[in-house]
Amino acid sequence: MNRKTYFQVVTLAFVFAAAGSLIWSAPANSETAGMERRDNRRGDRHEARGIRQKGRDVARETKSQCRDAEGSGSECRKAKRNVKQRGRKSARDVKIND
Repeated sequence: MNRKTYFQVVTLAFVFAAAGSLIWSAPANSETAGMERRDNRRGDRHEARGIRQKGRDVARETKSQCRDAEGSGSECRKAKRNVKQRGRKSARDVKIND
């Protein structure tokens, strides 16, 4: 390999190494206060979603138990509705108060 080819290969390897280090940078954290607030809201939304889902599950169980206890359809619907409303209120409180 002559000097010119050697120099071209070394230069090309250096360019690829420099480009690779720029492309494969570490993940960035929040840089501004706005980004941090957005991340906090996202966490609150996820938490509120989990609370609502749990409320739906509990409401299904409540209705099932009411039906097993020979409750009327309207009583069971009302019990389920009340449980779901409490879950929704709890989820709203999480999003608003945090």
